[in-house]
Amino acid sequence: MNFREEFKLLLRARYPLIYIPTQEEERVEATIREEATNQGNRPVYTWDFVDGYQGNPNDQGFGKRNPLQALEFVEKIPSSVCAVIILRDYHRFLDDVAIARKLRNLSRLLKSQPKNIVLLSPRVLIPDDLTEVMTVVEFPLPTVPEIKTEVEKLLQVTGNSLSGKFVDDLVRSCQGLSMERIRRVLSRALASHGELLPEDVDLVLEEKRQTIRQTQILDFYPATEQISDIGGLDNLKDWLIRRGGSFTQRARQYGLPHPRGLMLVGIQGTGKSLTAKAIAHYWHLPLLRLDVGRLFGGLVGESESRTRQMIQVAEALAPCVLWIDEIDKAFSGLGSRGDAGTTSRVFGTFITWLAEKTSPVFVVSTANDIQSLPPEMLRKGRFDEIFFVGLPTQEERKAIFHVHLSRLRPHNVKGYDIDRLAYETPDFSGAEIEQTLIEAMHIAFSQNRDFITDDVLEAASQIIPLARTAVEQIQQLQEWAASGRARLASKHSSLTERIQRQL
Repeated sequence: MNFREEFKLLLRARYPLIYIPTQEEERVEATIREEATNQGNRPVYTWDFVDGYQGNPNDQGFGKRNPLQALEFVEKIPSSVCAVIILRDYHRFLDDVAIARKLRNLSRLLKSQPKNIVLLSPRVLIPDDLTEVMTVVEFPLPTVPEIKTEVEKLLQVTGNSLSGKFVDDLVRSCQGLSMERIRRVLSRALASHGELLPEDVDLVLEEKRQTIRQTQILDFYPATEQISDIGGLDNLKDWLIRRGGSFTQRARQYGLPHPRGLMLVGIQGTGKSLTAKAIAHYWHLPLLRLDVGRLFGGLVGESESRTRQMIQVAEALAPCVLWIDEIDKAFSGLGSRGDAGTTSRVFGTFITWLAEKTSPVFVVSTANDIQSLPPEMLRKGRFDEIFFVGLPTQEERKAIFHVHLSRLRPHNVKGYDIDRLAYETPDFSGAEIEQTLIEAMHIAFSQNRDFITDDVLEAASQIIPLARTAVEQIQQLQEWAASGRARLASKHSSLTERIQRQL
């Protein structure tokens, strides 16, 4: 059910108190007025703290700087008269005892009257004593058709004529922005050179990065890593390549559902984060990174509000890749935390969305400690597949060395004994191999020469890989993967042979 349908239903069902969290005050008010007009031409009264009631000369300024008087105004409207009352920024007054009591009284009174009070706020902040009488309705960011209509209106005004592909690219780049920001950034582009040009897509993307950064929840990542940058992990790469066209319209016509996501489990430094970036690049999708710790705020209800905001932004940007790094750290010890159930509620909202989402948001979650994750996270239906990313084999280490050396010394890759390097670095993760090469470069740079194979071997001898200091953790992960709870990301490993023997 979209916002218009839900709001229309709430008006007809006489829901007295409707709470709409949104930054798009102007757009939501326009939508409310349209629906109020469609529902018997209902008058709409708008109040804010600075100017009081506005629009009707008889009520102009009533309730100015007096939020309690703003509610008393509702009682003055004849009981038989239909009306919608919009209260801007009213979340700031909900902790007041008199305000809360008055709202609860009004919720009882308005059940028998065709009136609805709509509270507009940039975020959800509802005290416990009002949760039963408030109905929260999410107002979505502009959809693709709405953005396209806005762009076409702008083109008509300016007389611009653009190709259909450019319009589609421009619309896609605007996804995830509010309508006000879309108008602002396109106006800026027009002011710069008098027309819309293909390079303006980059301007919109920069605006999007700024917007997402301001949420303080998500980061907009440039996806520059490629599938070929991943050394080894052939099973995982085959799985990803096979689904390369799964977000296209052709896939929908074929009957394929949108891919849901992946859980990548393994010790640090084995390429899980690199894989998330490479997926976005290979599938040509925007990449969002979620730090789950940022979802948790200090105010009551703030964490749940941030979770909903994260979901709203991700779905507005869809199709996209949502990368959740080290999800095990955020939800470990669920139920034992002394946070009045906030973590459980955030987890519940997130896990429900994972199971029920229909939007093309591909979720890539990484975890180092599978024992810390709640069992619900690993249940079928949350992710398409769970992959175990183990330590690279000797062949995979060769591939990893080749990837890094091709980037660092593209004209002299054959000058390094990659076979020997792979053989001499057992138990090294991909990240440790990269760090070994950096250390080798430091050794050679300090002597004013280029680094050679012996420098890499010397650097490797100075590094103690995590596999030797976290033996128990790795064994637990391998036991878990060997029990058949996850697919192996690598085709050839000691763990593969072990599983085959068990079968």
